[in-house]
Amino acid sequence: MAKSLTQQDKAAATKKPTPRSAKPNGQWKIDGTEPLNDNERFKLEDNGLNVRERIENEYSKEGFDSIPADDLRGRMRWWGMYTQRKQGIDGGRTAKLSPEELEDHYFMLRVRIDGGQLTTEQARVIGEISQEFARDTADITDRQNIQLHWIQIEDAPEIWRRLEAVGLSTTEACGDVPRVILGSPVAGVDADELIDPTVYIEEIKEKFIGDPDLSNLPRKFKTAITGNPSHDVVHEINDISLVAVNHPELGVGFSFWVGGGLSTNPKLAENVGVFVKPEQVTDVWLGTIKIFRDYGYRRLRNRARMKFLINDWGVEKFREVLENEYLGYSLADGIEMPAPTKSGDHVGVFAQKDGRNFVGLNPTVGRISGTTLVKLAELAEAAGSKRVRTTPYQKILVLDVPDQEIDALLEGIEELGLTANPSIFRRNTIACTGIEYCKLAIVDTKKTAIDAIDQLEKRLEDVKEELPQQFNVFINGCPNACARTQTADIGLKGQIITTDEGEQVPGFQVHLGGTLADYLNAGSGNVGKTVRGLKVASADLVDYLERVLRKYLDTRSTEEETFAVWAQSADEELLV
Repeated sequence: MAKSLTQQDKAAATKKPTPRSAKPNGQWKIDGTEPLNDNERFKLEDNGLNVRERIENEYSKEGFDSIPADDLRGRMRWWGMYTQRKQGIDGGRTAKLSPEELEDHYFMLRVRIDGGQLTTEQARVIGEISQEFARDTADITDRQNIQLHWIQIEDAPEIWRRLEAVGLSTTEACGDVPRVILGSPVAGVDADELIDPTVYIEEIKEKFIGDPDLSNLPRKFKTAITGNPSHDVVHEINDISLVAVNHPELGVGFSFWVGGGLSTNPKLAENVGVFVKPEQVTDVWLGTIKIFRDYGYRRLRNRARMKFLINDWGVEKFREVLENEYLGYSLADGIEMPAPTKSGDHVGVFAQKDGRNFVGLNPTVGRISGTTLVKLAELAEAAGSKRVRTTPYQKILVLDVPDQEIDALLEGIEELGLTANPSIFRRNTIACTGIEYCKLAIVDTKKTAIDAIDQLEKRLEDVKEELPQQFNVFINGCPNACARTQTADIGLKGQIITTDEGEQVPGFQVHLGGTLADYLNAGSGNVGKTVRGLKVASADLVDYLERVLRKYLDTRSTEEETFAVWAQSADEELLV
């Protein structure tokens, strides 16, 4: 079992190359390991990985009320479990109630899916667990995981048994740990792929997920690795990302990015300026996460992410520390990373390099069900496939489909409410969990998004051919930006707003003109802007979206001008 503080942690804390600051930030290599807040206290008292034994042997037998607070709202996250929001509590009370008042006696359970890779058997098992234990709920997240709701503590051991029997887990799906590793959903099959990153994702997962030496980080640590020229893992908003490039002298390897993240202080990742050879990937990942563990800020939770350390250090110092203190060798200088060459959401039907096809399906804002997963597994197998993939865009793919099976598969998936040919609104809208289940949320997101999509498809039917295919709307229920609010053409951050009549209602602050690297904006990423006073009530959202889209179509300088470019430069009266 994991120890409270490992020998490696103690060794890291003992070495102090930099003098202690006047006001400690909780950096282990500088300030030592004395906890400076309650989160650091409970993590040092008992490693979060240890709670699994108590869940199985005590809490599942004695019930919800037997779980102490440090486990319930702390360590259980290390096994993918959060208490979910009590039904009927409106968003205006989110910040006013205590955790005890907000939480229900049920859990969200996050199934970890590194690289988005599932067999049809695994998809079926998740679906069956959903049907039996989670009221048929299942959401595909924009981190390639699947989340279930309404889980009872009594059922956790049996759920883990079934998941682990087919090679799945919830280990470190949440918590201050290395979270799920994003990977290209078309790894190993796409004809344009530079390198298949699966072996590196699997090596990191097998060696280090669940390792007690890396299970007490300042906060969460997000990883993305892709070998695809579409840059399909949103590399700009992860703590560490490795994106394949073809070096003119060294061949295919990876461009190395660090320090991305959104939430209330958005920052896009920076290119470290090195070239990572394939055989160096695991070393570089391990060195980077150890830097975060040893030097990351722990005193204040709102500054305990990698992006704040990189912002203060700069990538030059980061590279120096990585090479000298953690790798023991120098990395080659990097090259400029080419812009993406195609869309990275992989929706549609595409030829694989082996002559078969992958089919990218759109579940509206990631919302599916256990029943849908089971039936999709059956349809995939009937079409000759044993593999499905989830994506960072809340999509799901079926791989290895022969030409002659495409039509039958497409017909079958339409009956499940999925499609390989969605409208731009259905394809490009992402929504977080929202107030339906999340204790942090202020507004509804999933239903709001689904209703908006349905209405926009009808209202803008007359101009659908003029609309830009990459236009997206990301909807978040609170300021934490789980749905990447600041990187959307139109990002919507949930909050309670005051109408002109003085009534407080659910609504959104509007972010405009955000982008991540894609094949239509020359690979540049940009955080969206806000317009002073621009807030929209949930009830008025569709009117606003229609209005601003029609203004864009009427006033853009050319047909090629993207919405993001237009929004960043348009007069404010056009944006309201």
